[in-house]
Amino acid sequence: MSCFRSINLIFALLALSACGFQPLYGTASPSKHAVEFVYIQIAPIKDRTGQQLQTELTRRLHASGRVRNHRYRLVTTLNESTSSLAVRKSALATRANLRMSAGYKLTRIFDGRPLFSTSTQVTVSYNILDSEFGTLMAEKDARRRAVKSLSEDMQVRLAVFFRRGDHKPEEKEREAQRSRN
Repeated sequence: MSCFRSINLIFALLALSACGFQPLYGTASPSKHAVEFVYIQIAPIKDRTGQQLQTELTRRLHASGRVRNHRYRLVTTLNESTSSLAVRKSALATRANLRMSAGYKLTRIFDGRPLFSTSTQVTVSYNILDSEFGTLMAEKDARRRAVKSLSEDMQVRLAVFFRRGDHKPEEKEREAQRSRN
């Protein structure tokens, strides 16, 4: 039985390598997209939650702590809304959803050319308690979780963008000309 499992595992790994699957994060060498992160200037984001998102993005994208001459600028717009979910018979809400969305655009600094633009959103829930302070703390925690989730998603999407090489169109044109010849 274990022989069949081993064979199935080998076939699965071969199938993954044949389709061009490559893990986004690896240990062999620093990936190109991680190197490109240090060249991103993160523009200030409005409000306190925006500052928290900017801090989280800086922590994720500039993990080495060394910021080099910026090649790219990341501009982010943050929106937030709250909606009540569970309602008691007394018409008091007991649960709420915090929806946070971020629209962001990566531009090249030297010519202002937009390279990548998209948006992402996350919804987190929290309890509405009898204690006003408890509710405020639950909402604060939900906001922290939303910011963390947004920054993770933004990092992954930027990594995929850099991995595809769309930020260097001149290199793609050279490769296309080589394949034609």
